[in-house]
Amino acid sequence: MNSNRPDVSDEDIGMRAFQLRKEKAVERSMERLRQGLKSSWSSFEIKELDDFRWIIGELWAFEKRLDWEDLHFSKLTVEDVRAIIARAHQLRAEAHNTVETLEIVGDIIRARSI
Repeated sequence: MNSNRPDVSDEDIGMRAFQLRKEKAVERSMERLRQGLKSSWSSFEIKELDDFRWIIGELWAFEKRLDWEDLHFSKLTVEDVRAIIARAHQLRAEAHNTVETLEIVGDIIRARSI
């Protein structure tokens, strides 16, 4: 058995750290959303919430950190969440409008964050 640790580049460590921060931010956002929606949370299917989680992760990677901190997921309505999920479906189908789609998603959340 080889007792040497495999070589791990600084880039690999950085990418993993980025992923961990992203996952943590998305989990916090999902928890805030769940608390804000209360009983309406159960109206969403697991697939819908997975799509929401995915696009929020993309938004986290896109947004400036200070702007991200100003987003209030607990204030989103069921209609807001459905609109964001629709944008997630659109983005997965047509990835060439990524920036525009993420700006729209950010605007939906910002509208409730005021």
